[in-house]
Amino acid sequence: MSASAMHVAKTGLNAQQTRMQVVANNLANVNTTGFKRDRVNFESLLYQVLRAGGATTADGQELGSATTVGTGVKIVNTQKLFSQGSLMNTENSLDVAIDGAGFFSALMPDGRIGYTRNGAFTTNSQGTLVTMGGYIVQPEIQIPENVTSITVSADGIVSVMIAGEVQAQEVGQLQLTNFANQAGLQPIGETFLIETASSGPAIDGNPLDGGFGKLVQGYLESSNVNVVQQLVDMIETQRAYEVSSKAITGTDEMMRFISNNL
Repeated sequence: MSASAMHVAKTGLNAQQTRMQVVANNLANVNTTGFKRDRVNFESLLYQVLRAGGATTADGQELGSATTVGTGVKIVNTQKLFSQGSLMNTENSLDVAIDGAGFFSALMPDGRIGYTRNGAFTTNSQGTLVTMGGYIVQPEIQIPENVTSITVSADGIVSVMIAGEVQAQEVGQLQLTNFANQAGLQPIGETFLIETASSGPAIDGNPLDGGFGKLVQGYLESSNVNVVQQLVDMIETQRAYEVSSKAITGTDEMMRFISNNL
């Protein structure tokens, strides 16, 4: 039984170590544009049923409840929470924030489509609209030369004013993508996520249509990490880790006592 208690406490140590890593990653990305914080979900391991509920006792009575012993805890998954981050004014015409639902799409080097809330865009040497990592925004938008100003409307229409002309020229449409289960998206770094079987297929559309959010030019969406809450979670995780560690120490002392006195 003492060895079983050590195993249970060890599962607690492992789970809290993982939670601490998740909390540390949230805090490390507190200033990462478009970052969404992660949450760790726990569940108990299988129970050992020593006596079933309703079993007959020695004097012919039925047990009112079962005698069960838990075997520890495990992490089911980590889940991204997609609550809206606050919008920061940058006064940069190629910075675009999403106010509401949706993700920007970009073509990754391996041919996959990555999805992000980070709307810090720029142009490459060919004038194509790209992310800060150089990935081409989908659908592709070409910014012509000699542009004096760029305008992105709330519904995603990109217009430019070219030197020498009196009217703005429409050059493309920024689209958004959503999923039936956003939590099913797989993060791959650089604030990008990719589609999985759990997320469901991508649903494309224009901003302000079909439940999609609106675009806000000259703003970026900040991380939705609440520093105070993360610090509270860190302290809670540390205390839970200490308690599991003390359970191992206490079990070890019990076993030592038995070894020395029996």
